[in-house]
Amino acid sequence: MNPPESDTGSDVRIVRTTSTYDCGGRCPIKLHVRGNQILRVEGDDAPEPHQLRTCLRCRAYKQYVHHPERFLYPQKRVGKRGEGKFERISWDEAYDIFIRELNRIKETYGNEAILLATGGAYLASLHNGGLAASRLLNQYGGYVTHYGNISSEGAVWASLTQYGSVMVGHSREDMMNTRLIILWGWDPARMISGTNTMYHLIRARENGARIIAIDPRYHDTAATLAHEWIPIYPGTDTAVMVAMANVMIKENLHDRQFLDTYTTGFDAFADYVLGKEDGVDKTPAWAAEISGMDAAVIEGLAREYATTKPAALMDCQGPARSAMGEQYNRCASTLCAMTGNVGRSGGSAGGGLMGIPVGHMFRMSAIPPGKNPFELDGPNVKGTLDIRLRVKKRIHINTLWDAILEGRDGGYPSDVKMMWSMCNNYVNQIGNSNKADRALKQLEFIAVSELFPTATARYADLIFPVTSAAERNDFTRPWPSGPYFTVVNQAINPLGECKSDLEIASELAERLGIKGFNPHSEEEWLKILFENNPEYTTHIDDYEAFRKKGVHRVDLPEPIVAFRDQIADPENNPFPTPSGRIEIYSRRAADLNNPACPPIPKYLPTAEDRFDSLAAQYPLQLITPHPRNRVHSELYLVPWLKETEEHRVWINTRDAKARRIEDRDEVLVYNDRGTVSLPAFLTERIMPGVVAIFEGSWYHPDEKGVDRGACANTLTRDDYSGGGACVMNTSLVEIQKA
Repeated sequence: MNPPESDTGSDVRIVRTTSTYDCGGRCPIKLHVRGNQILRVEGDDAPEPHQLRTCLRCRAYKQYVHHPERFLYPQKRVGKRGEGKFERISWDEAYDIFIRELNRIKETYGNEAILLATGGAYLASLHNGGLAASRLLNQYGGYVTHYGNISSEGAVWASLTQYGSVMVGHSREDMMNTRLIILWGWDPARMISGTNTMYHLIRARENGARIIAIDPRYHDTAATLAHEWIPIYPGTDTAVMVAMANVMIKENLHDRQFLDTYTTGFDAFADYVLGKEDGVDKTPAWAAEISGMDAAVIEGLAREYATTKPAALMDCQGPARSAMGEQYNRCASTLCAMTGNVGRSGGSAGGGLMGIPVGHMFRMSAIPPGKNPFELDGPNVKGTLDIRLRVKKRIHINTLWDAILEGRDGGYPSDVKMMWSMCNNYVNQIGNSNKADRALKQLEFIAVSELFPTATARYADLIFPVTSAAERNDFTRPWPSGPYFTVVNQAINPLGECKSDLEIASELAERLGIKGFNPHSEEEWLKILFENNPEYTTHIDDYEAFRKKGVHRVDLPEPIVAFRDQIADPENNPFPTPSGRIEIYSRRAADLNNPACPPIPKYLPTAEDRFDSLAAQYPLQLITPHPRNRVHSELYLVPWLKETEEHRVWINTRDAKARRIEDRDEVLVYNDRGTVSLPAFLTERIMPGVVAIFEGSWYHPDEKGVDRGACANTLTRDDYSGGGACVMNTSLVEIQKA
């Protein structure tokens, strides 16, 4: 189907559409197209305050879609696995190879040897490759796959435990009602946590809100907006939050009436905070030794947050991607309750996700209350309960490589022999890329559906070339802020011989003899999706107008406030938890009997924190923030974006001087998992003892094993916290001049 267009009176068409990147925005864009070529990209033309401003990633959309290194034809491997050497083949040969290998694996090992690896690189409804492929393999007899959101699993665990819901956010307009905003581990200027987030933060500051940024880095948002930057060692956020609670309790600054009315378990938390549980009084001095934050600063922060009404503590997912992930988000939510800011306009509920129930991609997701924390399937091979067996036939995403290498002997659900990978670049984007190299070289067959020769695609035996969002029609929604819905309108015909993931799955189904797999056209599917989604039909009256405009903005009578109804009328609107209240103490967590998942939020020592004995050998803490010029590893090859920021390791000048490193020197960053090579960026914008390598640069080891692409995950751990958070920001490294 040709997309809705507006004619400019020449041979240039203007197509209103959006990207589908895994970033927090969903920017309406106007593609100027001649023939089958995107000429330029224009941003949203709506007036303030409705305009959804396009960042540099979407501005470079033309270079992404028409990049010369795109896969345009099916290919098969001709070199060693991992070399990335391929030759062009026909679609018939590609399908024959795939089906032959699929049947061989099934007949030899069973369906449990087939691994489907899917991710979040394409965020839309119809052409989501993982949905089509999973349906295909289900009808083929089954497969194994993974669970655990790389970005959000700790926050999901925390929000479901504390609130019973992941819809814990306020619409961004509510920032105009706050007097204090604490950006805790949150840099929306880079991660685009909602297309309009920075606009509303700027308006909130202009409206008189004071903004505090807490982070190891003086990041872009802090530099732009913050009145105060408070540096903190990675993984110690929870200790500071506990000490803030200590100050509030001792000085009677907490909202006891709110706690008594809406929460359960606060007294148990208070006993821990005051040391009645373990004999350790969690004072600001105690937290200062752990966090590097001055005790007086902690005291002042606690008093300011407790006495400024309303105040919004915005805990995001950077610290949540750590070995303390869910404890960080649970403790933030507890502070929000202690200050009476939950369900209040201008306040916040914490929980990290910031999702709202209008337009949010999580709104219709299958995340039932209690999903990952409370499903127990039994003992592992060593006879002890292990979280990696709590979801049957699924593997935690950050242990994917161990699952392949160890199989059943390691307590995993099966011995994997084949992988079909799509909508991801997991060699690059989950922990321990060198282990990924070993694991993928062990498999008997790998098929990858991709646009580009990514780190993962280089290991493929077979490449299926897939279309970009510019070459198909779809619906998509933002995260986390909304409230709006967007349309992916096809701008050009598929380049080369590229096919959509849905088309590939449908053609494979036909060859496998699976009947009725795809009974509808693309346009029929879109209408079905629209008509059967109550979010769309509630807010959008005219389907055709929606398609033509490319975006529908929901006009809210007032800002959305998470749990407003529960706070206004708790008897008739209980929280969706077992107790009907905010669960500061969780019986479900207690029943796990797992020291890494205590029933109340706590600060816990973890492997590779700053107090680990390994710090004697690797004394620097590594954090892996979002880059400005990529969406994770997507857009890595785009020249315009590469020009905006060189890939370098941030290191404080004091740490650099001790190692005789000068600015722009080529350095080696290393630990027991691997070594990366990249230039140094000497700066006072990161605290001593901490270094930062932005995630997403493509893994590319040389003949000596040094990663010349400087992928951050060459250095990170392939492990997860007690609640399932990927521990990307809990790693120790050392640096030396190359």
